[in-house]
Amino acid sequence: MKADIITILGPTASGKTTLAAHLAAKAGNAEIISADSRQVYKGMDIGTGKDLADYLVEGRQIPYHLIDIAEAGEKYNLFQYQQDFWHTYYNIIGRGNMPVLCGGTGLYIESVLKSYKMVPVPENEALRERLGKYSLEQLTEILKGYKTLHNTTDVDTPKRAIRAIEIQEYYRQNNIQEREFPRVKSLTIGVNIDRELRRKKITDRLHKRLEEENMVQEVQRLLEKVAPEDLIYYGLEYKYLTLHCIGQLSYDEMVRQLEIAIHQFAKRQMTWFRGMERRGIQINWIDAMLPMEEKVNRIMELMEQD
Repeated sequence: MKADIITILGPTASGKTTLAAHLAAKAGNAEIISADSRQVYKGMDIGTGKDLADYLVEGRQIPYHLIDIAEAGEKYNLFQYQQDFWHTYYNIIGRGNMPVLCGGTGLYIESVLKSYKMVPVPENEALRERLGKYSLEQLTEILKGYKTLHNTTDVDTPKRAIRAIEIQEYYRQNNIQEREFPRVKSLTIGVNIDRELRRKKITDRLHKRLEEENMVQEVQRLLEKVAPEDLIYYGLEYKYLTLHCIGQLSYDEMVRQLEIAIHQFAKRQMTWFRGMERRGIQINWIDAMLPMEEKVNRIMELMEQD
């Protein structure tokens, strides 16, 4: 194989993790590096779709990395992910194995494939105090003055928006220069799922997690050690279920709003992936509904051709 790494990406509910695990099993010497910004957190299992059973293929445990590496309540970020990714990547290739990067967090994936530079940004208490007087709408407009908002999770809550502004202000004041990161050649696979099927799978999965997998109880347990505003920070399931648990949303309204939010999130993921293509990353799209063996064989063929 000429590529340094295989990347498998796709929107939520597309089956990308299962595909990555089956590919790793077929390859025989592959290890998976997760590219999911929320599966890094311990105890946040159901809401993040941390289906660890997916990594068990025909009785064989597929090695996986960058899952359960941070405590719930922490603010793991892209800078930390880059450090953890490269450490893991070199360990895997040092063992003579093939790294498979898999996930749906487009920014994390692109930061690796395009060698983005990130630097640790310290807290700016004076700026935070000044920005604390503004509404979320006002903070959004301030952030737009720094950059185009590709990722709306930056303005999901005032706390997120303030942090995003803090980072951009630090970059502007310190004239951050590009730093060389290792370049990797990736064979990038996208799992393409029909929009209506994706919507159905998202809805069915959400109800299963709520009604069969006790996702509400997971959030209640987390709230015993994590402040509500810190769980809300993570967005999606943890935002809406926390609002329900603290009495700000009824159960039915929580389900309704959360379902809409996840559909919107999946749409944004696809928008990001299409943007990656425009920015020069070639993505080989594979139909999610093909039989697993056919999908794996197609990737193996591409690996031979690459």
